[in-house]
Amino acid sequence: MENLSNINNIRKILKKHNFKFSHSLGQNFIINPEICPKMADLSELDESTGVIEIGPGIGVLTNELAKRAKKVISIEIDRRLLPVLSETLFEFSNVKVLNADILKINLKELILEEFNDVENIVVCANLPYYITSPVIIKLLEGKLRLKSIVAMVQKEVAERICAGVGTRESSNITVTVNYYSKPKILFPVSRSDFMPSPKVDSAVIKLDINDDNSVKVKDEEVFFKVVKSVFLQRRKTILNSLSKGLNLDKVVIEEVLLKLGLDINLRAENLTMEQFISLANECTSY
Repeated sequence: MENLSNINNIRKILKKHNFKFSHSLGQNFIINPEICPKMADLSELDESTGVIEIGPGIGVLTNELAKRAKKVISIEIDRRLLPVLSETLFEFSNVKVLNADILKINLKELILEEFNDVENIVVCANLPYYITSPVIIKLLEGKLRLKSIVAMVQKEVAERICAGVGTRESSNITVTVNYYSKPKILFPVSRSDFMPSPKVDSAVIKLDINDDNSVKVKDEEVFFKVVKSVFLQRRKTILNSLSKGLNLDKVVIEEVLLKLGLDINLRAENLTMEQFISLANECTSY
């Protein structure tokens, strides 16, 4: 297959299939030939690995994944790309393309059906900006049999996801991602590396999924309710935001904070992961 990162080859393929980019689907195809091999390598694939790819586009990253992994399942929402992918992936017998919406598909069923003969499962994806957070949350909250997630996302989102819990840059998704995984930014990607060029730069991140026993909370529902409450009103003190979010009297929240040695004037961005866990565990009693 011709170099799928070459602009002229991309244009030729798209013209052949009368394909036009969809702004609503956030379609931007990679034209830097170094990016996809690097993403595939950093996913640490081998003959015992299965890969879930989201949004294969014309199959640039898919090609690199198929060369390294035992099996690749690519999920593409745009039906118009199916004939394109049939052409660009014809040489690979270990690739299956599913025309589906990643936010609606049952991933547990998919894994049971497609990956019962692999040792490890990873996700590798060039995620459309408009669904980045929902997809990552779905992958993590689903408690799937995943080893890691390697994803290209908007640079600003990458920085927020990989910010330290307890820093000004942290947010709800920062805590959620850190609860389920160990996130890190792998490398930056310029807007000029895409066709058409988006208005922002990107970055590739990796989330190494935590073992089930790495984070201890009494009640996950309460934990995430605490996190959501304090970040929903991040400008307010945790005393006020927790009282409103958990529907508990301020006196009760003040007693909890005093017991944990936490200042009632702290805000969401001041709390460490350990303090979030302690808060949630203490609030579980109410």
